[in-house]
Amino acid sequence: MTKPLVILEKVQKHFGDFIAVKEINLEINEGEFLAIMGPSGCGKTTTLRMLSGLEEPTIGEVRMNGQVMNKVKPHERDTPLVWQSLALFPFLSVIENVEFGLKMRGIDKLERKKRALEWLEKLDILEFSERDISTLSGGQKQRVALARSLVLEPKILLLDEPLSALDAHLVIRMQAVLVQLQRELGITFVYVTHSQSEAFAMADRVVIMGNGEIAQVGTPKDIYRSPQNKFVAEFVGRNNILTGIVSDVKKTKAMIETGSGVFSVILENNSLKKGEQASFVISADLVHLSTSEPKTDNTVYCKLISEEFVGSMVTLFLEDQNNHEFKVQMQERELSKFELKPGSKIWLSWSLKSTHLLEVN
Repeated sequence: MTKPLVILEKVQKHFGDFIAVKEINLEINEGEFLAIMGPSGCGKTTTLRMLSGLEEPTIGEVRMNGQVMNKVKPHERDTPLVWQSLALFPFLSVIENVEFGLKMRGIDKLERKKRALEWLEKLDILEFSERDISTLSGGQKQRVALARSLVLEPKILLLDEPLSALDAHLVIRMQAVLVQLQRELGITFVYVTHSQSEAFAMADRVVIMGNGEIAQVGTPKDIYRSPQNKFVAEFVGRNNILTGIVSDVKKTKAMIETGSGVFSVILENNSLKKGEQASFVISADLVHLSTSEPKTDNTVYCKLISEEFVGSMVTLFLEDQNNHEFKVQMQERELSKFELKPGSKIWLSWSLKSTHLLEVN
């Protein structure tokens, strides 16, 4: 069983009266790719800075391999950080940038050059070793920043939104590079991002943060299909969230009366009572379209408002008679069968198995 490399126990970070990180408990395992995701101001970057030693926890402990790291300075830690801005030295060549950390550690000239060249070759930028940083493309600079950190052979690599400045096609390529490197090296990656697509494409586990707290930790699939609360459901994916009053409870399902109708919700270890308020979620890709009323419990009649195309996928935005928004996500080729246009009326439906009950906040 994989053991934790890093443990954050009851960690808080205060800046004067402002509490950036309220209290988090988190274990980061050896050799895993962990993504920390959340909206701006949620505390994810502050958490990363506490891991790197750039910030000291106000309360709680950060432990690595069992050692308390709260007061250990950044240069004394084995936790290099790849910045969003990359922070490359413009006055040094590519190879000099990669050698810099080794030079600070007192590694002799021949050895650090040998190691630097090895990493430039691994990252497929050996041909640029003598170039000025200013002559490189965004993707090439990204690889230099990675080589500069990885040449130190750390046990953990911290990355703060490192792909945010790249063009979309480069982001996809660099995602593949990062995943391949992490798998080959077995280094623990902690990757901070606001991008769901990046986190879900690369990470073994994802931490969702909001308002200085951890809202959920799990695999990308678990978080996407089984959000624990309304905050996660709203933040992740194209979800339909409905709230109402429980009108009936049976062994395996409950009936919830909402402003859009009465719907059946599957029960899994949930103790709902009649008369209670409850919220549930249905992923947009699990909602079906029909030109006639389906013979199932969960149906609603809607009007198409707009469409959003992303490649071969399309998201429909619809409203019911009470102006509650619904989202449906499907392949464009499937949508073309319905010949819809703004204002068209269509039935939506979903199976009982597609519903997921949210925890009460």
